[in-house]
Amino acid sequence: MRAAMFLADCQARLAFDLLANTWNAVVVWALRDGPSRPAELRRRIGGISPKVLNETLRRLEFNGIVSRAAYAEAPPRVEYALTDLGRSMLGPIEAFGEWAFEHADEVMAAQEEFTA
Repeated sequence: MRAAMFLADCQARLAFDLLANTWNAVVVWALRDGPSRPAELRRRIGGISPKVLNETLRRLEFNGIVSRAAYAEAPPRVEYALTDLGRSMLGPIEAFGEWAFEHADEVMAAQEEFTA
């Protein structure tokens, strides 16, 4: 990969920026099985506040990764789903998760060694 590929407007940097926010990948992964309401997502994910989830969903919607469907019901219902673009992220997220599973102990050992 050439150094010029990491300029502010390059495609690789765009992809890294989308995955740099931990919650982006977590929310995309949580939506892999189909549309969900925000409360369902919070239960599935755990540890995410309603505010952070809302910000993450809006960011993903802005980037074309998720779609938002609002239903005129009483009470109102909103669901989020992956777009085709969002589904295309599942493979890379899964691969990165597998890497993390394989190497987490090594990373934690390096962190401990560094701080010792």
